[in-house]
Amino acid sequence: MAVYTRTGDQGLTKLVGGARVKKYHPRVEAYGTTDELCSLLGHAISLLDEAHLDLKPELIEVQQLIFDCSRDLAVPKEGMRTYKVTWDKHKWLEERIDTYWAECPKINKFILPGGTPFASCLQMVRTVARRAERCVVYLIDQNEDVNPEVLIALNRLSDYFFVVARFINVKAGEIEIDYENSPKVFSRGEKRVSNNSEPEK
Repeated sequence: MAVYTRTGDQGLTKLVGGARVKKYHPRVEAYGTTDELCSLLGHAISLLDEAHLDLKPELIEVQQLIFDCSRDLAVPKEGMRTYKVTWDKHKWLEERIDTYWAECPKINKFILPGGTPFASCLQMVRTVARRAERCVVYLIDQNEDVNPEVLIALNRLSDYFFVVARFINVKAGEIEIDYENSPKVFSRGEKRVSNNSEPEK
């Protein structure tokens, strides 16, 4: 069986169910961006050092979740396939976020992305998660069927990558650099700051 199919030579691709759409269709953009997210996380995992190899199984589980997001986004109509992303997925992410956040010093300002190569890469992963989230919001605004749990999962994923990056830098002794013009930023009291961007609503 050949890897190439030539079905995309005219700029079209098939969705679940066989519908053919342009490759710039917002649904294709959404699941293509989650594919990019999954791949970039794979690159980040390759940067893990010996001190943090215990994180690898969890990060691979996160990759599996992202792949499930892509799979669900490829379904053009509810009922054509059973969705894979369920509410318990983002609940699990929230538990992991809270665990890592408790290990990090309190902050009340935005911080500049950086630190170790692995942490810096996770900050890049975070930004792609945010972009994937925006793609899904646009897809919903186009009145397309979307598993709502995918949107929630992507939102939590960006927070997850932010706190894991902080956790890694703290353990490595990296000094976090404040954004100099940052206002004081809190989310849900002093519990958590939303992933180095706007405060979470």
